[in-house]
Amino acid sequence: MAPDPSLVAGRIIAAHGRHYTVELAGGATRQCFPRGKKSGPAVGDHVLIRPQGDSEGVIESIQARRNLLYRSDDMRTKQFAANVDQLLLVVAVEPAFSPDLVGRALVAAHSADIAPLIILNKADLAGGLDKAQGRVHALSSAYQPPIPVLLTNALDTQATARALLPHLRGKCSLLLGQSGMGKSSLLNALVPQAQAATQEHSIALDAGRHTTTSTRLYHLPGGDGTLIDSPGFQNFGLFHLSPGDIERGFPEFAQHAAHCRFYNCTHRREPGCGVLAAVQQGDIQPERHELYLRILAENEAQERY
Repeated sequence: MAPDPSLVAGRIIAAHGRHYTVELAGGATRQCFPRGKKSGPAVGDHVLIRPQGDSEGVIESIQARRNLLYRSDDMRTKQFAANVDQLLLVVAVEPAFSPDLVGRALVAAHSADIAPLIILNKADLAGGLDKAQGRVHALSSAYQPPIPVLLTNALDTQATARALLPHLRGKCSLLLGQSGMGKSSLLNALVPQAQAATQEHSIALDAGRHTTTSTRLYHLPGGDGTLIDSPGFQNFGLFHLSPGDIERGFPEFAQHAAHCRFYNCTHRREPGCGVLAAVQQGDIQPERHELYLRILAENEAQERY
């Protein structure tokens, strides 16, 4: 079938409900919506649109994706980024980050074949740096090879850009983190024109406030690479993952699972389980196995309702 000459190729750079900003070749943008009641696109998708009027359009089709990231809460599962090469997972010295939430984001990344990079922000807060580094090391070292970790002080914009930009060139990176980790300040350091809103962290509450309300793609200075910024999260459900997807999100299980007595072992309480033996021997962190069990249990509970 010959291509439809009335269709125009573009890339989704922002999402607001069922309304999407599509960037065309040359940099022009159009406000577009999907045909019918479907809401299938995500930021980062390459699409074909049918222009309408001077500034709008209809999304007619989504091009093949390399991957698609979802996030779930108790109400729904929402896709929020597509065609991502690298996950920039932002944690901070203050406020204390949740290893559970960070672990879930890493599971999502590995299940979608996305390489993670951990950014430990607010490294200028020397009083809590050693403790934060220890917690980050425990997460990083669960993987082989360990996940790279970069220390930043996002308020020092020039140093932050020098440290991070070499890791972002030529890639589509997703900036992800709990609220309050300084994610918007990092974005401003990397993409000055973004001028993302930032808010001071409330020490009394030890929790950040959401400053990003929608997902958006930015071009890095010089045009060599893109950065997707997404809202800070306080939960990260993985209800869309199958048991096999969940296990793939724990790559340190693989070599030990090969020794399980049963081919369909769930690594819970089965006799002859190689993963349980590795936990007992200290080759797999108990906290990682506990997180695996929690995600499995949550997904099974969700399926019952």
